[in-house]
Amino acid sequence: MRSRYGTTGIAPVLAAGVGIRHGWIWVLRAASFRLEAPDAGRPAIGIAISREAARAAVVDLLGGLARPAYGELRVLGQDLTTAQGRAAVRRYVGIARLSARPQPGRRVRGLVSHAARMANLPGRDCEVLAAAILDRLALTPWADVPVRAAPAVIARRAKLAAAAVHEPELLLIDGLLDGLGPRDTENVAASVRDLGRDTAIVATGRDPAALALACGEVLTLADGIIVRNLAVSPSGTRRRAGTGPVSLAGGCASAPGLRPRLP
Repeated sequence: MRSRYGTTGIAPVLAAGVGIRHGWIWVLRAASFRLEAPDAGRPAIGIAISREAARAAVVDLLGGLARPAYGELRVLGQDLTTAQGRAAVRRYVGIARLSARPQPGRRVRGLVSHAARMANLPGRDCEVLAAAILDRLALTPWADVPVRAAPAVIARRAKLAAAAVHEPELLLIDGLLDGLGPRDTENVAASVRDLGRDTAIVATGRDPAALALACGEVLTLADGIIVRNLAVSPSGTRRRAGTGPVSLAGGCASAPGLRPRLP
């Protein structure tokens, strides 16, 4: 994996026997999985989860905002069972959430520029970075439109742009493919696929079919356990996956390089 942050050759996500709880709900139960780098030709991964709070908990976990309740988890080479590892990985991850609400009146360009400034990248021109990602996601014509006044598909692509402006190693997407019509869903999915050419991506949402438009592997969680593991062919046909960019299962499935650590 070509890296801007010294993580060359490291799998973006590597977990063994991981569990995480949100309130009284176990979101993951003893799950083991591995996400390969995009340079290895691996597509984005989708995880279909029905509960919004559970989706947010998975994104928080992978983004270094929460500690696993048990098990081993490394993201971009950092050990997320430690406070130091979680703090380190937050610099290299971008998070795009449907639930995030920009300030009233904030325009598309302002949202993305603000995200670039918040990333605190020494020696990088935030306005140049913002202009580049706006152009890449075909948002330049909408740059001066308030995010809340823009069509839903534009607002969601703007959130993608804000999450990706600092060129993260891992992009986490929460709910951006949910609740749109077919044309708009494909529009957002196309942006995700474009970003996935050089960034590892994990996308969560309610609808496996919508996730399949953007992701090459779609996993479904129920009560913290994987109940389906589907790969998506280039034609969009879903098939049961024997091997793929992620090997994920309830129980203690194998994740090379780590051994499960239970409480």
